[in-house]
Amino acid sequence: MQKVYIFDTTLRDGEQSPGVALNTAEKLEIAAQLASLGVDVIEAGFPIASEGDFNAVQQIARTIQGPIISALARTSKSDIARAWEALKDAKRPRIHTFIATSEIHMQHKLRKTREEVLAAAVEGVAYAKSLCPDVEFSAEDASRSDLDFLCLVLERVIDAGANVVNIPDTVGYANPDEFAEFIRAIRAKTPNIAKAIISVHCHNDLGLAVANSLAAIRAGAQQVECTVNGIGERAGNAAVEELVMALYTRANYYQAETSIVTHEIYRTSTLVSRLTGMFVQQNKAVVGKNAFAHESGIHQDGVLKERTTYEIMNPKLIGIETESIVLGKHSGRHAFHDRMTALGYSLEGQELDAVFFLFKALADRKKDITTADLIALMEEEKKAKALCLLEFLQVTSGTRTVPTATIGLRINGNLYEEAAVGDGPVDAAFKALEKITSGGGVLTNYLIEAISGGMDAQGAVTVTVEFNHRAVIGYGVSPDIIEASVKAYLHAYNRALDVGITTLPLAKVQEA
Repeated sequence: MQKVYIFDTTLRDGEQSPGVALNTAEKLEIAAQLASLGVDVIEAGFPIASEGDFNAVQQIARTIQGPIISALARTSKSDIARAWEALKDAKRPRIHTFIATSEIHMQHKLRKTREEVLAAAVEGVAYAKSLCPDVEFSAEDASRSDLDFLCLVLERVIDAGANVVNIPDTVGYANPDEFAEFIRAIRAKTPNIAKAIISVHCHNDLGLAVANSLAAIRAGAQQVECTVNGIGERAGNAAVEELVMALYTRANYYQAETSIVTHEIYRTSTLVSRLTGMFVQQNKAVVGKNAFAHESGIHQDGVLKERTTYEIMNPKLIGIETESIVLGKHSGRHAFHDRMTALGYSLEGQELDAVFFLFKALADRKKDITTADLIALMEEEKKAKALCLLEFLQVTSGTRTVPTATIGLRINGNLYEEAAVGDGPVDAAFKALEKITSGGGVLTNYLIEAISGGMDAQGAVTVTVEFNHRAVIGYGVSPDIIEASVKAYLHAYNRALDVGITTLPLAKVQEA
């Protein structure tokens, strides 16, 4: 079986998704879970992009054990030096440097000749190699590049010290048969290609990222760059869960395997979804809510008789477990602790007390507590450490009443109260929030869904709010949909504060 290396770029390309704004603690949490998932490489960020990105890469490099820790850099010395400064404490560092090689990019973006691009690529790789033993080179927009020129660049960067050469389909332009032939041609026309690992990085603009990646593996690619849930620029990247399970399920066809711990897939997907605020569509392959659901009577009958009649994967294989113990308001601390441990959460002491308190409060409002509810509780506990917290909410609404909301926020220990009217209770609540925070936020997207079944299901609200022309996603959960909406807006606001997109108005710092 051919070994396929999984290069996860959730924390770099994935975080470039519009509206995603992860802080360092959230990036560390995702990186730790990616290590548990068994990825071979974690691309932790783009250190030259910002001080926050640099700090996150540095913390991940110092903290996370197991996978190679990679950082992205253009071929300029300043980029590469900054990447190395962030990476140098990692046990297994990798500098990933790139430059575009397609005519359209060289002419219109770089405004460089082929000779200048070739020289920059070689010089960048050579400098990176002088700092770090593991260097990857990416030819941006490779799939639209002239094949002979691309092979020349690859040959020279391998001679300069590149251990990995990456062939990106940067704009998702390729088709599977075409891309496979492209990889074969690169192998045939690059004399020293055997000295480096061939990698691919496929985007999903035409919905072909996973298909192109699988075709490349069949053609000899040894590393695939992908993201959890397929998040990333524009339509995203190849989804790691789909890629891995395709190789696993069709192992006889692909004759390839990965080191991924499959039962960590669902947990990883859920974590990334919660922290980024980018939620998985219900019919998403492998990890979507409907991926293992059967409504048709014929399908239900078949699955009950023999699961494999309509399921080619066992949900337990990716970490979806049947809930054998139902938690409710009479459940004790021991049962709660056991379930949280089974879900992968290590809760002890004050943290256990805090989450158990939230659990009991929810159980008084909801009969049965599902796994989705427990995961949401963990997110609520993390939000309890935020700068701006919801102290109270009161809403009046009806067919003959002007919707009115009164809200109290606790900011830096001080309580602020405001009231507002609106076209509906959610609108009134958001206007009251904007009064306290002195505005600045523009709501651009609002989504409601139930996170579990039943009449008492919790509502999950996702919002996108623009602060200073930067979109930030927020998420809130509650059995009360208006409360969930307020929590979602506050989540976005706290994220914007945390990453410096917005600041608290000076007038609001004093005691209310």
